Amino acid sequence: MSSFKRLSKAYENAKRVSFDDGSKFILFSDCHRGDNSFADDFANNRNIYFHALNFYYKEGFQYCELGDGDELWENISFESIFEAHKNVYQLLRKFHLEKRLHMIWGNHDMVYKDPNYVKKHLSSYFEPIDGEDKELFEGISYNEAVILQHSHTGQEIFLAHGHQADWWNYTFWRWSRFLVRALWKPLQVWGIADPTSPAKNYTELIKIERRIKKWIVNKKLLLTIVGHTHRPRFPEPGDIPFFNDGSCVHPRSITGIEIVNGEISLIKWQIATTEDGFLRVVRLLLEGPQKLVDYRLE
Repeated sequence: MSSFKRLSKAYENAKRVSFDDGSKFILFSDCHRGDNSFADDFANNRNIYFHALNFYYKEGFQYCELGDGDELWENISFESIFEAHKNVYQLLRKFHLEKRLHMIWGNHDMVYKDPNYVKKHLSSYFEPIDGEDKELFEGISYNEAVILQHSHTGQEIFLAHGHQADWWNYTFWRWSRFLVRALWKPLQVWGIADPTSPAKNYTELIKIERRIKKWIVNKKLLLTIVGHTHRPRFPEPGDIPFFNDGSCVHPRSITGIEIVNGEISLIKWQIATTEDGFLRVVRLLLEGPQKLVDYRLE
């Protein structure tokens, strides 16, 4: 199956979410939450991520995670990841209970495409203090894609991880997972990067972006937001509407995309030093805000 067919299939089977100009969404991807070991890239930014996510929860945002939220290539089980970042999952649970959580699976958490796996591992967790199981994400569903559809204009925003345009990491993800666990994870401590990862292989990154752009053009310039390559993208109106929210494993920062009151923005959260020498987490606007209607094809 070609990348074009994979993307089209994801679009056809996508979960649809209605929104209007009063809606607020935050889109993050590629958190790669791990077990807090030397190979856990998320660990360096977990305080930034938690602070940002808590801000969005309090402000009434809906949260869309565009794949690779959990690092299930390097880590065998979700349980070890949960124990390492329990406060994050308890906050995500609040979004879930209020029906403000929309989860997409990527290549590193592709096991979540199996509803039985999700039900078994994510529905509940064992709390040793109480000695009993407690609910976590009861009834949650992971999707390959989500379509945000404006209730008045009908404009669609297509959300996916983006690995549909990466034939190796989509079709042969089990082989990639094996290589990461057996080879690249031990070598990571020496600074040797996985060459199959588009985030670390510029040539592959360009190929993947080119394939997605071709699909967008064929879909009559459908506004599309992905992750996977870890490279933030924010096009100008009139260009191919291909967005990328970046990742949560940049050095000392995380990037994401906000959709607020009919406008879209690329943002970054990072730790900054105040004049008094205190460290605080701050939000920076990188691109936008730009009206969504400016990306509509008339």
